[in-house]
Amino acid sequence: MASNTMASGLVTTAQAHDEPYPLHDGDQAPPSNQAQMKICRVCRDEVGYQEDGKLFVACYECGFPVCRPCYEYERSEGDRCCPQCNTRYKRHKGCARVPGDDDDNLDCDDFNNEFPIRNHIEIHDRSSVFAHSENGDHHRQLGNNSGPAMSTTGGSEKEGYEGAEWKERIEKWKIRQEKRGLVTKEASEKDNGEEDDFLTTEARQPLWRKIPVSSSKISPYRMVIVLRLFVLVFFLRFRVTTPAMDAYPLWLISVMCEIWFAFSWILDQFPKWNPVNRETYLDRLSIRFEREGEPNRLSMVDVFVSTVDPLKEPPIITANTVLSILSVDYPVDKVSCYVSDDGASMLLFDSLSVTAEFARRWVPFCKKHNIEPRAPEFYFSEKIDYLKDKVEPSFVKERRAMQREYEEFKVQINSLVTKAQKKPEEGWVYLGSEGAFDVDGKALPRLVYVSREKRPGYQHHKKAGAMNALVRVSAVLTNAPFMLNLDCDHYINNSKAIREAMCFLMDPQLGKKLCYVQFPQRFDGIDPHDRYANRNTVFFDINMRGLDGIQGPVYVGTGCVFNRQALYGYDPPASEKRPKMLCDCLPSWCCGGGGGSRKSKLKKKMESSLIKSAFLMKKKSYGRSNLRKKGSGPVFDLEEIEEGLEGYDDLEKASLMSRKKFEKRFGQSPVFIASTLMEDGGLPGGTNSATLIKEAIHVISCDYDEKTEWGKEASIGWIYGSVTEDILTGFKMHCRGWKSVYCMPKRPAFKGSAPINLSDRLHQVLRWALGSVEIFLSRHCPLWYAYGGKLKWLERLAYINTIVYPFTSIPLLAYCIVPAICLLTGKFIIPTLNNLASIWFLALFLTIIATGILELRWSNVSIEEWWRNEQFWVIGGVSAHLFAVFQGFLKVLAGVDTNFTVTSKAADDTEFGDLYLFKWTTLLIPPTTLIILNMVGVVAGISDAINNGNGSWGPLFGKLFFAFWVIVHLYPFLKGLMGRQNRTPTVVVLWSILLASIFSLIWVRIDPFLPKQTGPVLKPCGVEC
Repeated sequence: MASNTMASGLVTTAQAHDEPYPLHDGDQAPPSNQAQMKICRVCRDEVGYQEDGKLFVACYECGFPVCRPCYEYERSEGDRCCPQCNTRYKRHKGCARVPGDDDDNLDCDDFNNEFPIRNHIEIHDRSSVFAHSENGDHHRQLGNNSGPAMSTTGGSEKEGYEGAEWKERIEKWKIRQEKRGLVTKEASEKDNGEEDDFLTTEARQPLWRKIPVSSSKISPYRMVIVLRLFVLVFFLRFRVTTPAMDAYPLWLISVMCEIWFAFSWILDQFPKWNPVNRETYLDRLSIRFEREGEPNRLSMVDVFVSTVDPLKEPPIITANTVLSILSVDYPVDKVSCYVSDDGASMLLFDSLSVTAEFARRWVPFCKKHNIEPRAPEFYFSEKIDYLKDKVEPSFVKERRAMQREYEEFKVQINSLVTKAQKKPEEGWVYLGSEGAFDVDGKALPRLVYVSREKRPGYQHHKKAGAMNALVRVSAVLTNAPFMLNLDCDHYINNSKAIREAMCFLMDPQLGKKLCYVQFPQRFDGIDPHDRYANRNTVFFDINMRGLDGIQGPVYVGTGCVFNRQALYGYDPPASEKRPKMLCDCLPSWCCGGGGGSRKSKLKKKMESSLIKSAFLMKKKSYGRSNLRKKGSGPVFDLEEIEEGLEGYDDLEKASLMSRKKFEKRFGQSPVFIASTLMEDGGLPGGTNSATLIKEAIHVISCDYDEKTEWGKEASIGWIYGSVTEDILTGFKMHCRGWKSVYCMPKRPAFKGSAPINLSDRLHQVLRWALGSVEIFLSRHCPLWYAYGGKLKWLERLAYINTIVYPFTSIPLLAYCIVPAICLLTGKFIIPTLNNLASIWFLALFLTIIATGILELRWSNVSIEEWWRNEQFWVIGGVSAHLFAVFQGFLKVLAGVDTNFTVTSKAADDTEFGDLYLFKWTTLLIPPTTLIILNMVGVVAGISDAINNGNGSWGPLFGKLFFAFWVIVHLYPFLKGLMGRQNRTPTVVVLWSILLASIFSLIWVRIDPFLPKQTGPVLKPCGVEC
């Protein structure tokens, strides 16, 4: 199969830092006649002098240069600490008192400023304000304060704020500033151009804010976790030291299972120690980067959509995802949509051509009436009042006309499905018209179809290989600095989702350290009771928020905006460390001090800085490549790109990677190599569409990433070697020191479809668990990989939990069998309890319940969602996870590969029709067997208690409790077996009864709990003596 690239008619034209002066209590700032004017390390203004002519020093501990306005802002709005040493700022004379100031520090008191109502404050012309960073410090965000504050994207709107709504927002902003004492009503009434001043000041505000969970909710939660750990230790000690001698094998198995459950709980619980929430400010993003009369400075974004089988992933679903991307609320010249067709289907290509034509009418309708969501299938199927907040008189008429056009569009797609055919064997390229426009004459985003070349004998690496092909194609054609990854069934539900991500990625401080922004997954079409925990709310609303407070959430495969530089295997920029305060009086051999040692270190530091600056300067030279006139393979020559190296000394040239090293790392494409060195994106000069298309076909050839570092140890692109490439890719980025962010807007950013059918759901879980087992058996296992890296310990615990959870299926299966055996044999795993043992049992159950309640309290997850998650943990554990463990060992150790099953995205015509559809799979046998065994055990235990009298009921209750625990957790599975007609398929019943009977007969034959006689067998002789 050959490579295809299509743009289907939707193509648009395209300080130096001064060293701090350390001071301590009692010291004085250097006099003005001896100190050179310093630059504020926060806002880049001059630090300035005090009233007595001395240089202003904000922190007397480290002397970190901060100007007085930044110092006052930090004390009033920030955490009141020095950004470098985190020492609390002391109050200077003339500054307002804030909570926490020492009352006995009378020498700095200034009662004229005790209640600071400032009537003549000048809005300082500074370029930034404090923004909360990941490490708890406060930094400044850069912003241009010249020119008007608002702009539009191809129209006259001010990003959703127009007319009365815009004025109302300005008035609310004024009131907030007046309450802070930054401006008064008298001053504001006199200033005619105050709106621009207000907006300019607002543009300097942080683009996002971290909101920790309130201490009243998180503190009791942490206390219960510690208490539960304490109780768990003593409970396990009691279980180990008090064996049940009459049922020793059962006791030993149960204790081993409980120890594993405790270990698994620790891995899952402690990464949730510090959950956080984040809040974004989209209006500030627009004010800062979209100013009237100036070019739009928002970064470009390439959106990737991946699909494999058009029969299991219907084209109408992919078309809705593409339409939601093309109509996103973002500048059209900064969005490009790439669709990867890994099945090389002519059906999908034709469907995208029809979709591109329908987008000419759908996109202007969405933007004119500001509708949500912008996927037509889900917009027209919503059961809401669509007239709410709509003021256009023509809306109803236009909506009805658009709905009729969408129905015609669906008929066109269905007709293509009926006459679908395979793609031609030869490679071919289709490029649409230069510049596509909607019916109103406005430009549309670019749409590109990609089908990579596949040939026998080459490793294609499934989804990871397809995503890496998209990375290379997009780098050649558009080279946006950020990339959004979506599955074909995940449409954009919030048209401002990309802007939400940009609030983090375009932050001048945090954005440079972020590898990706992950959004939670939300789903449509799930039954109201969520029988099989498809929403997975516990993971997305609890676990992921906990990880966001450490080093960032894990990558979950979709709904993620990447930093392109992080996918190229580069390290994040190093944070500035506090300089060591050493004197020159010590010899060089003493404690690493001395002038000679310091000068040597300083020289190495200068050389390193020079090399780094030379490397950054040389990136521009890589973009000035010339075109080849003839020749196959790469269209550009790396030697021609390196012509700009002349004129630099040997030290600067040493900082550049050699040609062979570049090609070994990224492959033999000089255009792509040049694009990797352009941090802000963009294309090299002197290129045109025709030559770039040829280069794009070259980078998606089947042998391009052979003998390169794509998907391998160098962490370039999506990592190969596992069907869950998402976990492995995110893990490698975090090991290199990158951070990630979890963004949860009020309106879900993306929505997708999930398999509500029992068999499909189990196969989906099987694939995820199989990928975790593959990672566990690989060299990238978090248990032993990258201990010298920059992965935080709690983050490592979370990754360990993601790869060991399938192995919990073995002790879980044993623990679910034990209650049935106890009921059938009359034995029990716990001996007679004394008062102390009863206390430990009761304390353990109470702490488990308290942990769950407090967790739901701070996360706002409903108890029904929590309970469904607990039930499916047992269902998946004794079925899909168990099979994944054995399949993983067979695949890694014996080389027996298992086929990758694509989850079906199609649904029954009736509402929740797939919920009752039965599909036979061997995954159904173990849970059914457990249900039958425990039900038989319950009947046998109750019958035995009835026959033996009242004395047998006491020990029976403990056994019945564990048996009912198993049955209740497997109840959704039992309902799934019954189907719509409450009938279980015969094959499942036969297999389960057969396994249960065989197990019972073997157990009766062995009978390990009866004492074995060694002497002669004595039988009654029948004679009365």
